Amino acid sequence: MKRFQKLMKINILAGFLIFLCGLISVKSQTPPLVEQDDVQSWNDIQLTIPMSKKVDFVSQLTGRFGKNISRLNDARYQFGFSFKPNKTWSFHPFYWNIKARDSRSRFRTEHRLNLRIGFKFPTKTFGLSHRSWFEYRIRNTGKSWRYRPSLTFEKEFPKKFNAKVYITEEPFYDSILKKFSRNRFTVGINKTLTKKLSLDIYYMRQNDGNSRPGDLNVIGTSWKIKL
Repeated sequence: MKRFQKLMKINILAGFLIFLCGLISVKSQTPPLVEQDDVQSWNDIQLTIPMSKKVDFVSQLTGRFGKNISRLNDARYQFGFSFKPNKTWSFHPFYWNIKARDSRSRFRTEHRLNLRIGFKFPTKTFGLSHRSWFEYRIRNTGKSWRYRPSLTFEKEFPKKFNAKVYITEEPFYDSILKKFSRNRFTVGINKTLTKKLSLDIYYMRQNDGNSRPGDLNVIGTSWKIKL
């Protein structure tokens, strides 16, 4: 067990260093000459069903509206499991089925196999966590993979509000481009409505010089239901 914990700590340190390198790489890219900004709305409904004290079944429906929130660009469904052996570590293997518009505005199907590994730092007055996200993409144009390290800061409001604010920084490494090609910065509020229901409202800025459109301003919501 001690050896496992040591290896995982080394993995987290390596992931954190890669995260910093990716952030610097993405933000140093030269912006494209062609206008590629878009305003979008992303909306999730997530359902969590506890199976034991340490294992949950998780499913999610997502709709992403683009072209200045005038049409549906992306519809996806996810299901998988969440393993939490302790308060520090979490492991989330899951599958995505995605229907997304291509450059010709036709919907194409993509399958993704994902693994998220989360680590919470032992802080007391605020929350700080690192997440390593590995995804294998299966598309008509071929297969590829991405690595998405992220760092999240959280701060609780006074107890009477039952809410917290969070900030996340997330660069993307793409195996086809062989570089960090995308960055997402998110700031949002999580509000606990009842014992079984919470709501996230957030703003996200995405910078991507390779996708069209790639530079996005996103207003998002995420309803989370836990039975």
